[in-house]
Amino acid sequence: MGVLHFVKPEPFDAIVPRQLPGAARTWTHLSGVAELGCAAAVAVPRTRRLGGLLTAGLFVGVFPANVKMALDYRRKPAKQRLVALARLPLQVPLVLWALRVRDKAPR
Repeated sequence: MGVLHFVKPEPFDAIVPRQLPGAARTWTHLSGVAELGCAAAVAVPRTRRLGGLLTAGLFVGVFPANVKMALDYRRKPAKQRLVALARLPLQVPLVLWALRVRDKAPR
C-alpha cells in the first residue's frame, strides 16, 4: 500500500482530514513513506520489535482518515459504503497484530 501512495495518490489525498496543515499530497507521501518504513522494519528481525510498535502507531494515526472516508462515502453506492465502514473496526485487529509482532520479536 505504501507504494500506491506514490503511484496513485489521489484516493489517499481525498481522505486526508482537512484539519491537517499543509497539502493533502504531502500527507499522502509522508504516510506512504511511513508505511514502507514500517514494513521494512517488521521484515527485518533485528528491527522487528520497533517495527511492530511503529506499525501499531501508524494504524492508530491513520484512523482519522478512515473515519473521514466513512463520512465522505455516506452517499456512495452500498458496496463502497460497506468497504469504507468495514475499515473502521478492522483497525483494532491490525493494531493488535502489530503489537503481537512486537511482543514476539527477538530482543
